[in-house]
Amino acid sequence: MQFSFLETLTLVFDTGCLVLIWMVQLVVYPGFRYYPGPQLLQWHKKYTFLVTWIVLPLMLGQLICGSIDVIIDFTTITLLRVVLIAMTWVLTFVVFVPLHRALETASLQQPIVQKLVRKNWSRTTLWTLLFAITITELLVS
Repeated sequence: MQFSFLETLTLVFDTGCLVLIWMVQLVVYPGFRYYPGPQLLQWHKKYTFLVTWIVLPLMLGQLICGSIDVIIDFTTITLLRVVLIAMTWVLTFVVFVPLHRALETASLQQPIVQKLVRKNWSRTTLWTLLFAITITELLVS
């Protein structure tokens, strides 16, 4: 089984997003519960800065690969992938960036941590679905 360069990149970015989101969902966000207020603020500022260097290239790579794929091979599946990728971007910047900002200014942080964990299931589902679509497409083709 031989994959094109675009297929390989897509698999790399989708796998990276999948691993990252499950780590965030199961380890990182729940781990915020164990930090007392001032320590959570201190760690959260460092965490958000550092994780951006991982998340942003993965999300950009996924968006670029999806956009190229839908242009060169417009199918229902490639369109679905781009829509799902767009949904992860919207959720990230409309829901999660504001929640992270609120976490840095709130006097009661634990309700926001609980929201992060609960709402992040949407991104976890989207990135898991994107990965499943990619794997299925690669195995079928």
